[in-house]
Amino acid sequence: MTDTHIATPPPSGRIRAASARTIATRLVTDTPMGPVRIAASADALVALDWCDPADLPSAAQDRVTGSPHPSVTALLDEAEAQLRAYLAGELMQFDLPLAPAGTDFRRAVWQSMLDIPYGETLTYGAIARQLGSVARAVGGACGANPIPIIIPCHRVVGGGSSIGGFSARGGVDTKRFLLHLERARMPGETLRLL
Repeated sequence: MTDTHIATPPPSGRIRAASARTIATRLVTDTPMGPVRIAASADALVALDWCDPADLPSAAQDRVTGSPHPSVTALLDEAEAQLRAYLAGELMQFDLPLAPAGTDFRRAVWQSMLDIPYGETLTYGAIARQLGSVARAVGGACGANPIPIIIPCHRVVGGGSSIGGFSARGGVDTKRFLLHLERARMPGETLRLL
């Protein structure tokens, strides 16, 4: 089943229209989850992905198409700084222009993820109800998220006590790490004082 059959208005908010192409990438090697690469177009981030440590020698240099505009370099600098601050527990919300490529439905799901506060979670079903869809389609959009962490798909969990899946390197272990970093609670879970 594809998600394109669901009539969803284009998202508003922090997600911009997808850019035509990636202009530059930046490799960040020293994250707790391993090396990641951030990609940007002329005016927005378009991807964040995990790199295989075996491929680091070939990925170690910033990849640039043509001469990067100073704004692209500044955007990658800011994205790296915010990612480092988030992973250090010093940043609760990213403030970066985003232009992920995807269907209108996926972009609506990604916008819903951006609306989940730091340290909170929502279920696939809850987002599906917000969008008039089904949980499986929301899960597909989560798995297709091209900018994980910054578009916080790790904050979307399964029903009951299920953590759900995570398509990035490390799978659910990486999702657990990110939720633990945020001290997130599952929906319906109350804070327990020791």
